[in-house]
Amino acid sequence: MEPPIEISHSDVGDWTVVEIRGEVDVYTVPTIKQFVIERLADGLRRFVVDLRGVAFIDSMGLGVLVGALKRVQSVHGELKLVITDANTKQLFALTGLRHVFPIYDSVYQARRTS
Repeated sequence: MEPPIEISHSDVGDWTVVEIRGEVDVYTVPTIKQFVIERLADGLRRFVVDLRGVAFIDSMGLGVLVGALKRVQSVHGELKLVITDANTKQLFALTGLRHVFPIYDSVYQARRTS
């Protein structure tokens, strides 16, 4: 059985826009982690992760995003998040992760803000 997640990416300027749809949880963390490792191996360094299609995120999901951020920063890259769901924004606020990740309301805004 496939994990309840879809990941796609596209290059927009010098940014890689990663769109995640589904659930970001203990079951899908390995898929997300492998995706990030492969993109970094491809030489990509600037990421906008679009979480607008995420229906659920748990602590393991938050952990994989923090891990992705650390991996990207270790190669002097950037990782920004797009979150519009009020519950997901509240989760990032309650966990203090809104101070760790740059969070935007749109991919356009994330790409245009340095």
